[in-house]
Amino acid sequence: MIKAVIFDLDNTLVDFMRMKEAAIDAAVDAMVDAGLRMSKQEAKEEIYKIYEEEGIEYQRVFDRFLNEQLGDINYKIHAAAIVAYRKAREAALVLYPHVNMTLTGLVKRGIKLAVLSDAPRLQAWLRLCSLQLHHIFDFVLTFEDTGVHKPSEIPFRKVLSLLKVAPLEALMVGDWPERDMVGAKNVGIKTVFARYGDTFGTRQSGADFEIDDISEILEIIDNKLPRGTKDG
Repeated sequence: MIKAVIFDLDNTLVDFMRMKEAAIDAAVDAMVDAGLRMSKQEAKEEIYKIYEEEGIEYQRVFDRFLNEQLGDINYKIHAAAIVAYRKAREAALVLYPHVNMTLTGLVKRGIKLAVLSDAPRLQAWLRLCSLQLHHIFDFVLTFEDTGVHKPSEIPFRKVLSLLKVAPLEALMVGDWPERDMVGAKNVGIKTVFARYGDTFGTRQSGADFEIDDISEILEIIDNKLPRGTKDG
């Protein structure tokens, strides 16, 4: 009986890579306009190299980029990058199609909802609040809440404990097989691979179900798995 659905955040609910690419494009354009003497393509390549080393959520990417390229931080260029980045991020931060409809449908079915993300706590909450999703989830668990990343069993067991459900009473929905699917399966949670958010060209997800639209979760719960209610 499915009583809870656990969602990854980025590239599952939120089109994170679209937002990131738009924000970096805008930041680089602004830096060049402010006096950075590099081609846009070269600057983007150097920025993404930093992300590859430090992680895509690295918050001091422009500081390091300017130090590496100029030997110091030019604050005119730095400020231009930050302002452009933030404006573009807000404009490009969008939900995938049918997310609101699906979450509402799950709530109407009496199913508990949680977010389980490796994103930094503040960044996760900023995204959820920006998209007016911060009230719909029973729990939001981020990296700082456990200190370990998926696929460690620790965050999965923690979110199950918060939701007060057994592993077989939950579904995990995510876009990253090696983290979301493996971690959930290791504790006995049924898995749903969000193919629409896949950025790796995954061929074999190892998930119990694969979906091309988030609304398919409702069909899985209604027709392919028994479900329960919050009251058990």
